[in-house]
Amino acid sequence: MDVLRSVIVLVHIIGFAVTFGALVAEAAARRFRFTRVMDYGLLVSLLTGIVLAAPWPADFEPNYTKIGVKLVILLILGGVLGMGSARQRRTGEPVARALFVLAMVLSAGAAAVAVIW
Repeated sequence: MDVLRSVIVLVHIIGFAVTFGALVAEAAARRFRFTRVMDYGLLVSLLTGIVLAAPWPADFEPNYTKIGVKLVILLILGGVLGMGSARQRRTGEPVARALFVLAMVLSAGAAAVAVIW
């Protein structure tokens, strides 16, 4: 059971890495566009995070406050990515840099909560 939980944690981290890596790649190319890869990384992080929130194995006690904070951050990040993508599709313009930076901060913030808390 511990191996399965560790594999799910690994996939959760990969989801974060995909989201943050895609944001960094777009910023490095100075395109400031949200991509589907970011959405997929966020979805993987969200789904695996929900699985990890379940109290398994039976002797494991999750930190529900930390889980709640991470969930709120991911939901806000999803909203930012959704708003930016919709505006991007509608206008054809890159997203505003402030919105792009906010997405990067939220993505890094979710990882910071996971590591530091």
